[in-house]
Amino acid sequence: MHPLSPFTCRRLGQLPRLTSVWECDRRSLEAYAQAISAHDPTASKNSEQGDCILWVDTLQGMVRGLSVVPKETGHEAVVRALLQAIESPQGNANPARPRKVVVCNREIQFFLRGALQDLDIDVEYAFELPAVDQVFEKLQAAEAQSKSLSAATEELLFDKSNRLWQDAPWQHLSEQEILAIELNCWDIDTLYLSILGIAGIDYGLLFYRDLKSLRQFRHQLRQREDFSKGMQQAFLEQNCLFLNFHLAEDVIPIRTPQAAGGNPAHQSSIVDCEFGSIHPLEGLRSQIVEEEALSLIVVLEALHRFLKKHDISTPEFALGPVNSRFRIPNPSRQTKQAAGSVSETVSVKIFTVPEVSAAFLAETVEPDLSVIGPLGEAPLGEVVSEDTAPLIDDSVPEGALIMIGSHPNKKLEPLRKSDRIHYQSFLIPPDKLPKAKAHWPVLTIQATRPKAHQLVQQIQQEGGLQAICFNAGSDPVSGQIFQVGLLQTALGHLHLFNEYEVDSSSDNQALDRWQKASEQNNRCGGCIIATGASGSKRGRPTGKEVIAFFELRDRQPEEIGLVPLVMSYAVDWDQPE
Repeated sequence: MHPLSPFTCRRLGQLPRLTSVWECDRRSLEAYAQAISAHDPTASKNSEQGDCILWVDTLQGMVRGLSVVPKETGHEAVVRALLQAIESPQGNANPARPRKVVVCNREIQFFLRGALQDLDIDVEYAFELPAVDQVFEKLQAAEAQSKSLSAATEELLFDKSNRLWQDAPWQHLSEQEILAIELNCWDIDTLYLSILGIAGIDYGLLFYRDLKSLRQFRHQLRQREDFSKGMQQAFLEQNCLFLNFHLAEDVIPIRTPQAAGGNPAHQSSIVDCEFGSIHPLEGLRSQIVEEEALSLIVVLEALHRFLKKHDISTPEFALGPVNSRFRIPNPSRQTKQAAGSVSETVSVKIFTVPEVSAAFLAETVEPDLSVIGPLGEAPLGEVVSEDTAPLIDDSVPEGALIMIGSHPNKKLEPLRKSDRIHYQSFLIPPDKLPKAKAHWPVLTIQATRPKAHQLVQQIQQEGGLQAICFNAGSDPVSGQIFQVGLLQTALGHLHLFNEYEVDSSSDNQALDRWQKASEQNNRCGGCIIATGASGSKRGRPTGKEVIAFFELRDRQPEEIGLVPLVMSYAVDWDQPE
């Protein structure tokens, strides 16, 4: 056993010492796996094979630390969990040391005594740990409560959801293009479907229980000047069922010949499906009851048939009158949940609502034709040094789609030759030019027509784009860690175009694909500016929507003098009276 280093002891010794006693225990997760994973997102997918280490402050009655580790991990993990509970406690607790810790395992007691001998923390043994027992009892109760669906219903629901993931309706329909689903069963009349995912970031389906709730939420989104203020309240005032798709972590998608031409995110990917409900009076509920699950099974099957029957890739599909009726097998009979006599099938009608979709699409167009002047503080023609280069975070138009991917050189060649498209070759010639058959990593920014032209003009006023960079960043308030996407102009200004969360599997996969394509292309890439963010080509611009193509270098942060960024918050002293 190794004692803590003098440096660590000095660092911890500077923290305040509480009068409270902390309890700790290490227990198998076989009975708590699902509940623990909801509290600890770092828990392994095979967490039922591991142990949970829990540190509880008995005086404040709060969990300060929770870790999930493999069974074979030694008692060092208990010390690591304690250090985390001291320096980075869960919740809103402040960093602090306990006066005494109590455990119910003699081996752990002796191990902690040796490891903590220089921290002035007493280590005692007790036969029972009431505070820890209470936490585990609550976790076990949450585990039992979460199993609100029968096994047959749950299996059928996940089967329908995974099949709809393969259908990928977000490749053709945006969240503004609404479908109505008339069910008239399980106390549900008509659901209004909004599809998320056309930007390739978050995938999901929102089934609004009434049109009023959908309109109200979109109205609040439009009217709110500060997107962060009050948005939690607006979110909780929705009235809908939801299905979210998350790419499963630690799984390498298998590329099959059948999927070779499709979206990379859907090529034999394994997804986690998350179901829930939002209601103005209930708030967010992360479990659904049996009747809600049965209704979703029927709706998802009907939607799958609708997508197979109709070509939703047709331009402005949702703006035309389309409707179909399907008879879906009643899952109550399949899952043996029927009480009394029930019909063998459920009649479902799915139809477009052109007037609603047209109104929502029109709301996304902002007819602001004013031309914004040069960004940054330096006058035109004056090159800003990399050490003092301004970081500008409002260059990308609000509502624009940010997509990173790779394109074969032959598809980029027409963009270089078009008289209609603004084309810029490398401002800084690469040491080695890409091969003719190479795939280029390309950043695509798609905005409405006036906003896209404004962005191109701003870039031209700064001499064009010379580099793209992904730099580490963090938010000390929320503890969030992310990768910041930056574009560097000829003046040296850095324009932030997106933030990619380190904890997001979809963001990580997108950045990994970019990195691989960049390395194979001699660290050369491109940036496309396109229009059509509010039309039928939203999320999938063609050559007709492209108005600018810039060739640029993919550079490392240290190459342009960047250090990890830390988000800061400015105080607004000019509050209106």
